[in-house]
Amino acid sequence: MTEEVWTMDELVALTDEVQQGTISFRGKTVSFQFCELTESEEPKMKMPDDSMSEEDKLAIYQEIGANRVKKMLDKANEKNPDGNKIDTNLWEKLPTTLRYNISNDILGVQQEVSENFTL
Repeated sequence: MTEEVWTMDELVALTDEVQQGTISFRGKTVSFQFCELTESEEPKMKMPDDSMSEEDKLAIYQEIGANRVKKMLDKANEKNPDGNKIDTNLWEKLPTTLRYNISNDILGVQQEVSENFTL
């Protein structure tokens, strides 16, 4: 079996490509779009201090992840305003479980979550 290898052009193109995602939530489908970010587009936040409690560190990492996902959604919404967009102004009002599932899908950890936490 031959392994496919990304070209540099393909990787660079990912930051300009609007990607589509779909998840199932409580028996219905939620569609969304997102774009990969370049380093300069990443939200700027301070990393947690080593002296902080694990709980406080985790809260900061969760905020970093949430801000990154919102930025990825916003970028896609700007590039494709008529697409399956999620209004990030309403992000905080969406059910936490839905936000968690969308974030996991976008960040590529949904499969790992499914494998490790099957019911």
